[in-house]
Amino acid sequence: MTTIHQNPSPVPAADEGKSFFGHPRMLFNLFSVELWERFSFYGMQGILAYYMYFSVADGGLGIDQGLALSLVGAYGGSVYLSTILTAWIADRLIGAERTLFHSAVLVMIGHIALAVLPGAAGLAVGLVCVAVGSGGVKAAAGSLVGTLYTREDPRRDAGFSIFYMGVNIGGLIGPLLSGLLQDRIGFHWGFGAAAVGMVIGLVVYTRGRRRLPDSAHAVVNPLPAALRRRYGFGALAAVVLISGLFATGVLTAANLATVIAGVVIVAAVVYFVVLLTSPKVDRDERSRVVAFIPLFIASTAFFALFQQQFTFIAVYSEQRLDRSIFGWEMPASWVQSINPLFIILFAAVFAALWTTMGDRQPSTPLKFGGALVVIGIAYLLFIPLESLERTPLLALGGILLLVTWAELLISPIGLSVATKLAPVAFTTQMLALFYLSIALGTTLAGILAGFYTAGQEVAYFITLGGVCVVLGVALAVASPKLVKLMRGVR
Repeated sequence: MTTIHQNPSPVPAADEGKSFFGHPRMLFNLFSVELWERFSFYGMQGILAYYMYFSVADGGLGIDQGLALSLVGAYGGSVYLSTILTAWIADRLIGAERTLFHSAVLVMIGHIALAVLPGAAGLAVGLVCVAVGSGGVKAAAGSLVGTLYTREDPRRDAGFSIFYMGVNIGGLIGPLLSGLLQDRIGFHWGFGAAAVGMVIGLVVYTRGRRRLPDSAHAVVNPLPAALRRRYGFGALAAVVLISGLFATGVLTAANLATVIAGVVIVAAVVYFVVLLTSPKVDRDERSRVVAFIPLFIASTAFFALFQQQFTFIAVYSEQRLDRSIFGWEMPASWVQSINPLFIILFAAVFAALWTTMGDRQPSTPLKFGGALVVIGIAYLLFIPLESLERTPLLALGGILLLVTWAELLISPIGLSVATKLAPVAFTTQMLALFYLSIALGTTLAGILAGFYTAGQEVAYFITLGGVCVVLGVALAVASPKLVKLMRGVR
């Protein structure tokens, strides 16, 4: 639910004559904070599941593996849920710039807690801080990039491309360093590296934040002062309620992922009902909202498999993968860097392909359907590897290449199509719906991974891969009708 600034202020005079690859100098600061936040986020997440289910003797917490994976999924889903909350805070309370700064500080605190606090206390404090903080960075950073350009500036798209490259660079190097430190020294050193990365990002950003244009500091839809106390009491009541549910045993680590999934489903249903029944939505807009429902389901199914890179694939890499390279054993967490590497290599290829095809490129429903088919096939390709004692690293790399191609068919255009299909009065809510699909899929990635058992894998792969292929084919078959419902949007 990133705020979209339609008429940002021009770059301040302090940046005149200075640039970052021909772009406003402040883009470097935002690029840096995003790179280092993603470095810390993916570095931590690359070793998180291992920290939970490894035995105490091996430096972990000794949590049951299935429970550990469900908690990883619940944590990931919480990041996207917090994106919706923190975007509201940016829009209505403190603005995008302060949201980004305070969120980055919270991320840093979370990684420090994971690095220095022992046991379950450090895990709980660290994950809550990182989940809320990362959601805030995600909600605010892209919005701030938009303030650096006027709407007509021809550099705008290229600026976002440079910015998002920071995501993949951070995602590439984070697991490499944190994983190496965890493997050679210990988990808390890996979490410490994530904390240091976030400190670097904060220092770079803080030195340049004053150069952001005025629109970066603006609160676009201020909450009236008379309502602030009411919302404050509501937030306090929510915290007390959640704490009480944990204290009384109603909400536990064992059912947390299921509860989060339920909350997301209820929120999504409420959003759709509001959009479909509002008198502010005309007939064509209502038709587009109906067309978005199967895309929401497709996005959820996709991310339920894609986000298993941090759950099932993390376990598979540690237990079944042959990680020997010329006699040296690669840390299992390094597998998490394969996808960002492929994204860096192929994102421009896909972008060029769509540009070349122009109006002849597949419609959005066809792209979504193709993504489901490709990621489904990727999971089915695990089946012939089941008979091997150890899976070759090259084979898993090939599977993750398919996963990356599937991602490029759905992820870059998800927010875009949400804004195109959104009713004029409910653009933010439609963006929230897309984030909810990611939150639900990520949570399901943890729940589903709990059914994976090494040595009894075929049913797991057939079920997940087969369901995705069927859903993808069904979406492709229905695409002509969906395009018609989209009323001019492709």
